[in-house]
Amino acid sequence: MIRTLWLLLFVVVIYSCKESSKQEQSTTTKPIAEVFAEFYEFKKSINPIEATKAGFSEYNDTIANYISNDYILHLKDRYTYFLEELGQYNAANVSAADYMSMRVMQWDCTVKLEGVMNPIVTVASPIYDLPNFELMPLFQIQSLHLYVAQLAGGTSVQPFKSIEDYNNWLGRLEDYLVFLDTSIEKMKIGMDQGVVPPKVLTLKMLPQIQSFIDVPLEENLFYQPIMNFPDGLSDVDMDILQSNYEDFIQEKLTPKYVELNQFLTEIYLPACRNTDGLLDLPNGKETYQYLIKLHTTTNMNADEIHELGLSEVARISKEMEAVKNEIGFKGDLKSFFNSLRNKKELMPFSKPEQVIESFNAINDRIALRIDSLFALTPKAGFNVRRTEAFREASASAEYVPGSKDGSRAGIFYVPIPDVKSYNMVHDEALFLHEAIPGHHFQLSLQQENNNLPEFLHPESMGVFVEGWALYAESLGKELGIYIDLYQYFGMLSMEMHRAIRLVVDTGIHAKGWSREKAIQYSLDNEAESEESIIAEIERYMATPGQALSYKIGQLKIRELRTKAEEALGDKFNIREFHSQILDSGSLPLVLLEEKITNWIVAKNKL
Repeated sequence: MIRTLWLLLFVVVIYSCKESSKQEQSTTTKPIAEVFAEFYEFKKSINPIEATKAGFSEYNDTIANYISNDYILHLKDRYTYFLEELGQYNAANVSAADYMSMRVMQWDCTVKLEGVMNPIVTVASPIYDLPNFELMPLFQIQSLHLYVAQLAGGTSVQPFKSIEDYNNWLGRLEDYLVFLDTSIEKMKIGMDQGVVPPKVLTLKMLPQIQSFIDVPLEENLFYQPIMNFPDGLSDVDMDILQSNYEDFIQEKLTPKYVELNQFLTEIYLPACRNTDGLLDLPNGKETYQYLIKLHTTTNMNADEIHELGLSEVARISKEMEAVKNEIGFKGDLKSFFNSLRNKKELMPFSKPEQVIESFNAINDRIALRIDSLFALTPKAGFNVRRTEAFREASASAEYVPGSKDGSRAGIFYVPIPDVKSYNMVHDEALFLHEAIPGHHFQLSLQQENNNLPEFLHPESMGVFVEGWALYAESLGKELGIYIDLYQYFGMLSMEMHRAIRLVVDTGIHAKGWSREKAIQYSLDNEAESEESIIAEIERYMATPGQALSYKIGQLKIRELRTKAEEALGDKFNIREFHSQILDSGSLPLVLLEEKITNWIVAKNKL
């Protein structure tokens, strides 16, 4: 059972800072900036791929074996250490900005330490930095084997510009082989303890592994950097690198994938379960409650979130009904969903390049109005790019931030597995979410903000990051788009999609819903294709709680905007409000609400 000890620790740490006497900082206490810097070095070391993504090169040859026992014990030690360090500071001996950053760090350390301290069992993901969920290390989505493959092609965040870069990648892959070995060991332990994923998810993973086995060397994704050497390498250097990559792929990597594939197919798959949610695993209920806290930064429970989701689905359905009637469709809403899935006018593309061009045109239109809502805009650029072929069949659209120094632009990835069936009904809302003013704005501004300690520059609190992006979708009319009723309906559909997540995620993991029941609920309430819905439901099965963050965060930001508009009246300025939201990095919702409340009070005093 998850105990309240570490939650209590969090409360004590935070509020002891407020209640402590106004003492001068001890001369033996190091500047808080040094603690922040030390914490960031720790964060980079435990997730070196994220360090690479942020533009730091010192970890380019490393992958953390985040499911190993040594790694987990290291986290326990370091999170405890940093909480002890932060206990020496309070609101009186640091600046207001540093105090806010300190509290974000305290929240992060406390909730992660709670995960490490309690032997709860659920999925593992390097993205969420939860290493003690190690017995199911591989899934069909958001799994390290997919992330490594994305880096391997040479067009993502892993650099391939020099001999050192090429050698760094081989070093990183050596660590990856160790991770795969550990994964097999942990999955065997999981089998003994009854901690295994749903069989349907393992089945979806098998083709991903097989795609790296039955492929000619020249077509192997891991060989593509050799097919695309940068300028400036000598013939001798290229020959050596080519030989090294061929040897590694043929003698180490491919045999490891063969071994993994055989294990998954012959041993693991038969042991996987036929149930779908966390309730069917040891400590499943407690695990899910922890994940709710982690991903929403609230103390809401599954029942509360489920009811909120049902309420939001009902509200959005009414607005959808009104738009459907304005369009002139005579059938019911479900019939309208079906008509949108097959409407030829919404599938006008014959080449993938046309989809990319369409998104660039949306960008041009938004650029005309963006200054009316935002005083803060990022310096970094971004590109719209098609998702790589090896993963686009099961991928969602996504944004990958550019490097901190601006040398690599952000990338908005769009999956186009079948261009002739690509439906553009969501494209305007999707652009607002992933690019401008969604993820590209928020994440770029965050890492460009020199007033923040560096540990707050990378992507962090999902409830803030995704909540902002979903809020950004609602700004379309203010930005001069959603003129087409179908595109506005597409925005409602995307909001509905996130409201449905509150229902089905809690349904699967807290109320015993089957995969099929969740799929049917989605089909009944949104316009997504059945294929897309199945992929989404299976994503929620693999990553419990993560999908809750979008709507919970969006509702809080919208609530705070309404609160500010009502409290400030004529003093309210939307550009200032958005700056307040975006200029402190990604915050837990309790801290975001406190910040906006204080801003309202200060504005009213002027």
